Amino acid sequence: MILNIQNETAQLKTVVLGQPYSLGKIPTLEETYDAKSYETVKNGTYPTEEDIAGEMTAFEQILKKYDVEVLRPLILPNSNQVFARDVAFVIEDRIITSNIIPDRADEQEAYAPIYSEIAFNKIYNLPEKAHVEGGDVVLYNDLIFVGTYTESDYPSYKTARTNAYAIDFMKELFPDKTFIALELEKNDTGPSKGILHLDCTFMPVGKGKAIIYKDGFRNIDDYNYLIELFGNDNIFEVTQEEMYYMNTNVFSISPDVVISEAHFTRLNNYMKDEWGMIVETVPYYEISKMGGLLRCSTLPLVRK
Repeated sequence: MILNIQNETAQLKTVVLGQPYSLGKIPTLEETYDAKSYETVKNGTYPTEEDIAGEMTAFEQILKKYDVEVLRPLILPNSNQVFARDVAFVIEDRIITSNIIPDRADEQEAYAPIYSEIAFNKIYNLPEKAHVEGGDVVLYNDLIFVGTYTESDYPSYKTARTNAYAIDFMKELFPDKTFIALELEKNDTGPSKGILHLDCTFMPVGKGKAIIYKDGFRNIDDYNYLIELFGNDNIFEVTQEEMYYMNTNVFSISPDVVISEAHFTRLNNYMKDEWGMIVETVPYYEISKMGGLLRCSTLPLVRK
C-alpha cells in the first residue's frame, strides 16, 4: 500500500475505521481519560456497545457509498477501539505510531494486519518522551497544525496528549513542511471548558474553508492566525454548546463531500447553503459521549 495524506479534504481512497465491539465494562471515573467520558460516567449516560455499533455501521455505509476502501483493526477483547485516530496518523507517505496513553497501548496490536501492507521503511515509532495523538495533527498541504500544551503542569493533565518534543521530532521527519503549534485549553473533567484534541476546536473542510471554536485556544494570537489564513468569509465559528457536542469533528470524503453528525443543524445547513457542499449525515451522538466523533474514529491512509 502506497500511503498518501497531504490534507484533510482530498478524495479519500482508503481509511481505517475503529471497532465498536468487545468494549468491556463501563470505566470508573478514575479510569476515564477525557472530560466527556468523565461526565457521562458520572451521570450514568455512558453509551452501550449496541448503540455504538449501530452508529459506526451507519458511518461505514456512507464511506462505502462513495467507494472508499474501509479497513478495520482486529477485535481485542474488553478494549475500547472506537477512536482509530489516536493510534496512528499519516503524513505524506509515512505512518507515525502514536505514543498513546498507557491505558490504551494494547490497541496498537490490533493494527498488525494493516501495518503488514505498508513498507517497513514508511513506519515510524516515536521516541518514548515524544507524545502525540492523531487528533492533534491537522494537515493543510504544506502547513501542519499541531494542537499542544506546553505548560509545566502538562503531566498532571490526562487531556494533554501532544508535547513540544513530538513537534520537534516531526519537524525533523518532514523538513519541507511548516509546523504550526496551537496551544489548547485543557480540562480533565469539564467538557465545556477544555479541548482534548485540535480537531475538537478546528477543522478545515471543502476548499479553503474551516470550522473553528475561538475559546479552544489558549492564545488569541493562534486564533487570529487561523482567521487571517482562511479569511473571515471562509470561517464557520461554533458556539461553546456546539463545541461541547463536537461540531468541528466532521470528516471529509472529498472537497465537496463531508460527513457530519445529524444533529449539527446550523453547521450542516451552512455548509450546504453557503459553501455548496454535499453533507452526508449520520447519527453519532452516543459515540460523542466518549469524547470523540467522526474524525476521531478514522485513520485515513490514502487520499487521491
